[in-house]
Amino acid sequence: MNRIDRRHEFPSKHVCLLVQGDITSEQVDAIVNAANSRLRHGGGVAGAIVRRGGYTIQEESDAWVREHGEAGHDRPALTGAGSLPCKAVIHAVGPVWGSGGEEEKLRTAVRSALEAACERGFESVAVPAISTGIFGFPKERGARIILQAAEDFATEHPESGPRQIRVTILDDATLDVFRREFDRRWR
Repeated sequence: MNRIDRRHEFPSKHVCLLVQGDITSEQVDAIVNAANSRLRHGGGVAGAIVRRGGYTIQEESDAWVREHGEAGHDRPALTGAGSLPCKAVIHAVGPVWGSGGEEEKLRTAVRSALEAACERGFESVAVPAISTGIFGFPKERGARIILQAAEDFATEHPESGPRQIRVTILDDATLDVFRREFDRRWR
């Protein structure tokens, strides 16, 4: 069962929630997948999404790449959600640590995913700790960038959704890092 750990409401009335739990069980309009550019969903969050939502998500991802080419930090892909409890999956390409320009790439990936949700009229979205797992991005930096991207989105889109941005984290170690950044920033 997912549990809200922290909550912050921006002046725009957007809400950022820090959620402890499994992103594949989030009942939101869309979840964000921490994807690679080829949308091959083998491990990490991506693998969990396909295992829980069904192989149709991988099939739709393959079709998206055939039609549009590889996804990018600034160009997320959108697929259906298979049997997940959300409507869609936004596949955001996070940076691999050591690839150069990682902070800007992560900022762009989160921002582009939120803008994709906005364009589709989604009111709620769940975002994982993109790139801080198997891609090796330092968790402290990732927490700072992801939470700042949520705040920037709320400031720049005061009248638009998604109104609820849920940063959903499964493991305790990563949650602790995000909790500290959340408290430093908004408490």
